Amino acid sequence: MSQGYIGYHLQQSLLNEMRKEGIQQDVATIVTQIEVDPKDSAFQNLTKPIGSFYDKETSEQIAAEKGYTFVEDAGRGYRRVVASPQPVDILELTSIKTLIESGTLVIAGGGGGVPVIKNTEGSYQGVAAVIDKDQSSALLAGKLEADQLIILTAVEHVYIHYGKENQEKLTQVQTRDLIEYVKHGEFAKGSMLPKIIACLSFLDHNPNGKAIITSLDSLEKALDGATGTHITK
Repeated sequence: MSQGYIGYHLQQSLLNEMRKEGIQQDVATIVTQIEVDPKDSAFQNLTKPIGSFYDKETSEQIAAEKGYTFVEDAGRGYRRVVASPQPVDILELTSIKTLIESGTLVIAGGGGGVPVIKNTEGSYQGVAAVIDKDQSSALLAGKLEADQLIILTAVEHVYIHYGKENQEKLTQVQTRDLIEYVKHGEFAKGSMLPKIIACLSFLDHNPNGKAIITSLDSLEKALDGATGTHITK
């Protein structure tokens, strides 16, 4: 639902803005199914909160009725948690490629995509999970052999020693150095780390590519190389 809802609004906004500028450009949103491995260890370690907040009694009742797992979320109540497995493949990849080759601006992988698994009969079925959006984007960019993966976030640069007196922004960085920063715990697990891992994954697929992390407001300057964190092999 969220993939279609967000895609609709983004698609409509892009069409309207381009028409104001006199640009004739087709835009299409693809509901994207992302295959995950049913044996992924994430299915044994449910970590991703979803849905509404409940009081303890209600959450226990729903858990008993439906077999859901709930955890307390920052003192605000109890929320259901599901797996966050790694993306393996993109079912609509050929369709996405065809649209791009025809000149269409494609919106895909919204919300990380719809997680599906392949059953013993070879058919696909949905599974209760949430795929990390950055990981799905990296997989898609890699399979499309894109020149660049751009991840937009709240800050203009990636930092090491973030929030400390010796805080340092990264402007140009190679993957080997980034891997060392990851090993030393420089990036927060719930915010910057998934973006860093996604960039490393993309560059593994496409060693000649470039990944950029920056803010939406700084995107134009980042594309010109004037700001943002630029990551290469």
